[in-house]
Amino acid sequence: MAMNDPIADMLTRIRNANSAKHDTVDVPVSKMKIAIANILVDEGYIAKYELTGEGVQQMIHITLKYGKDKNEKIISGIKRISKPGLRVYAGSDDMPKVLGGLGIAIVSTNQGVITDKQARKLHVGGEVLAFVW
Repeated sequence: MAMNDPIADMLTRIRNANSAKHDTVDVPVSKMKIAIANILVDEGYIAKYELTGEGVQQMIHITLKYGKDKNEKIISGIKRISKPGLRVYAGSDDMPKVLGGLGIAIVSTNQGVITDKQARKLHVGGEVLAFVW
């Protein structure tokens, strides 16, 4: 069966691995997923990621991050916003704030894939991909 929404698949794999308290998770590679993983590393939601495999079998190997013990989750929630059936766009003025600024919104803009805070600073709008808190 064909996968219609690979970004939602990535976020679901991270959410499931996080709730099952796994150390790592593997996700098929794409440029958009690498950009999202970069944002998650920069914002401190995941520890690191690395590319593994070759050619068609290339994967993103994501190392999840926890608190002092595995019961303290760094990612308490991750949600896909813009879906293939219903795209969600936001202008620079009405960029959403996640939990009053405690979380981040990942936005695809003409400046690349950035957070909502960076989009406000650059005064650009775009497609709201996901919320992470």
